[in-house]
Amino acid sequence: MNKISLVMIFSLFFVSTGSYSFAQTVEFNQINITDPVVILETNSGEIVIGFFPNDAPKHVENFLKLTTSGFYDGVLFHRIIPGFMIQGGDPNTIDGDPNTWGIGGPSTSVDAEFNTIKHNRGIVSMARSADPNSGGSQFFIVHQDSNFLDEQYTVFGRIITEESFETLDKIAAVQTGDRDNPLEPEKVRITKTTVVSISDIPDVIDLQEPERTQTTAIPSPGNQKYQSEDHEISISVPEGWLLQERDATQPNSPDVVAVGPKTGIMNPVISLTVQETNQRTLDELISEKLETIKPVVDSGELIISSQKKMTVNGYDAYVTEAEGLFSSDGELYNVQFKEIMIYDKEKFYTLAYSNGVDDFDSQLPRFDDTVESFSIIMPETTSDEIPSEGGGCLIATATFGSELAPQVQQLRELRDNTILSTESGTAFMTGFNQIYYSFSPIIADLERENPLFKEAVKLSITPMLSTLSILNYVDINSEEQIISYGIGIILMNVGMYFAAPAIIIYKIRK
Repeated sequence: MNKISLVMIFSLFFVSTGSYSFAQTVEFNQINITDPVVILETNSGEIVIGFFPNDAPKHVENFLKLTTSGFYDGVLFHRIIPGFMIQGGDPNTIDGDPNTWGIGGPSTSVDAEFNTIKHNRGIVSMARSADPNSGGSQFFIVHQDSNFLDEQYTVFGRIITEESFETLDKIAAVQTGDRDNPLEPEKVRITKTTVVSISDIPDVIDLQEPERTQTTAIPSPGNQKYQSEDHEISISVPEGWLLQERDATQPNSPDVVAVGPKTGIMNPVISLTVQETNQRTLDELISEKLETIKPVVDSGELIISSQKKMTVNGYDAYVTEAEGLFSSDGELYNVQFKEIMIYDKEKFYTLAYSNGVDDFDSQLPRFDDTVESFSIIMPETTSDEIPSEGGGCLIATATFGSELAPQVQQLRELRDNTILSTESGTAFMTGFNQIYYSFSPIIADLERENPLFKEAVKLSITPMLSTLSILNYVDINSEEQIISYGIGIILMNVGMYFAAPAIIIYKIRK
């Protein structure tokens, strides 16, 4: 059995960044350059990008290699959202079908190097899919501060000249279509890319150290709450770890993954997998798991150190501890695992933790905190209309796995940590939930059945999510403030969804 199969057996999601040291002087294709920067020549002007090799060494190396090979020559900024970002780097945009723009890239990818640099104006960051390790060639430049992306995407550079910011604004102002694609592609084409030394750039602006989400690279030892109406669970994961909901591509793929900062050979990972029991008992599930891992144990690739039954928060559970070899990029890593299967008749929940053997104990207490915080919840509703299967939150279903998922997660944290900490906020959310969950599960089911309907819902709720995100940038310290900001947000949404359409209809009829 291939060693990579250990990932599937334990329902874990690994992030192996290996070891790499970025030197100040780089050599690519016979070019020896000190303090390299990249010049992107476009039909709207030049963009000069400087780098953060200490924060994202592999991404800087990847970008420089692609640039020196001519990979970016001729590509477009194919996704343009003014006030947010411009995205480019897809080779399909050179002469490919516009329907394929945004899905192209090299044959290799770069593992995530999430860091604490904020996604402020001018920052260059790596685009990716729902998989944190899917970065290839596509990158984006932040047009206006977008801090809901912080620690969710790998920042590896920033633009460093006044002309670069002027060019960024020109590209962001280009007229776009329904898919945010440029209607005049030649205005946003990268005609040539060059790697030079920063000393060759005469007009570098005086840039301070980038603003960071915290003062140190290692997150503080707090917790962030995660709650899912779809899975009907609530847990807390370490604060500062990348929290990601994932589309289940295979039966044992995790539903929720939290990836911590790398301190040893790999990033520590905590994952949660939710599965139906299909009327199987806990003993039957244990037997199935033992049968599944038996070939790997017999081959010596996996060593089981402990297996036992226990009780977790009142639920029957089964704990497995093991060590095994994990292969990535041709290298073998000695990885230690702890997995807890929690049983509850209709569903069973697998919480798993993995890390390098030498660093396993350092994050084990944080995994224990996550296990202790685990609870099964039911949607807050007084309606009998919610079906026992399916249903859930229409917003979570519409944005699941999309670029809005981090924004929704931030709003959940804002709700739990700020709004629900006030009496007025709690009273509002109680009334809101009673109304919301009277129709939300029905729409969520329709979204699962019809992808086009799901996209329509996502499009319709985007303005609302944007206005709610304003609350992430204000300080709310009293009942009066939560009421005033809340009324302002409600009036803003009333204006967008009702007043503006009414005025437009009136003008058209007139």
